[in-house]
Amino acid sequence: MKIIAIGRNYAAHAKELNNPLPSAPVIFLKPDTAVLKDNRPFYIPEFSSDIHYELEVVLKICKEGKHIQEKFASTYYEEIGLGIDFTARDIQSAHKEKGLPWELAKAFDNSAAVSNFVPKSSVSNLYELPFELKINQETRQQGNTKNMLYSYESIIAFVSKYITLKKGDLIFTGTPEGVGPVHAGDRLEAWLEGQQLLNFEIK
Repeated sequence: MKIIAIGRNYAAHAKELNNPLPSAPVIFLKPDTAVLKDNRPFYIPEFSSDIHYELEVVLKICKEGKHIQEKFASTYYEEIGLGIDFTARDIQSAHKEKGLPWELAKAFDNSAAVSNFVPKSSVSNLYELPFELKINQETRQQGNTKNMLYSYESIIAFVSKYITLKKGDLIFTGTPEGVGPVHAGDRLEAWLEGQQLLNFEIK
């Protein structure tokens, strides 16, 4: 299982980090050791003093595919969920300044909190899907998939040109604006179309 994450897929988020809008999907990977499941607590790593949350809609790939045409891409996922892409922003900024890869900032252990998944048929509209993150009961992020620059299907088609997708792979589809730091003692709760899927603590 691998995690494929999409950067800068919401224009307002790209703007808040002073990043240009991409002309193609921006891709980075996280290993399976990044997964944090079952609402287990997230422990702030000792190597960073600026860990940020990024709430995202996550697709679970249901069958193997390569060179998938966009018109068929919707058949490659049956379930969706929520995930938080934890980012060591201090490390990422230092690496971006030097033109280095982001892996140390994005791929560390437990950096991908993942909810349980629900059938995509259980939501009213995949393409206008609201999701929300609260920290200590205060709303920090409110997103809607209608604002994605690249759709689920275009992401699947693009990624599969380069990387074979396999059953169980996860695709983090990008975060809206409102990202920020987490601190020990914070409680993160996230909802997909009003259904709570994440509820865990930062330690």
